[in-house]
Amino acid sequence: MHNKVDPIPGTHIFDGAAARKGYALNAMCFSFNLPSNRQQFLEDESAYCARYGLTPEQRDAVARRDILGMIAAGGNIYYLAKLAGIFGLNVQDVGALQTGKTVAEFKQFLLDQAPQTQISEA
Repeated sequence: MHNKVDPIPGTHIFDGAAARKGYALNAMCFSFNLPSNRQQFLEDESAYCARYGLTPEQRDAVARRDILGMIAAGGNIYYLAKLAGIFGLNVQDVGALQTGKTVAEFKQFLLDQAPQTQISEA
């Protein structure tokens, strides 16, 4: 028996429906594993998005650099990380966006979650 768990308010569950909805966006982001594709995106973003058949919602979120909008449009964070990198965002930047914190607050939040014996000043 499967018990459905209520999502945390403001989160998007990446399930089969989200995977179908975000297929084009995620396929495009996967293409960024190749440096030449990242360059093509930077040279003509609109044409690159059209090449993958992004929906208007997805294209708008990409144009606005709206990572949360991309997640709402079916984007999977593991694929979106490649696109975020093109925009100059790192994983901590995206984590801050997802939690509504500043980057400094998000970093402190992560540190607060770790057992004190695992934190190093390296």
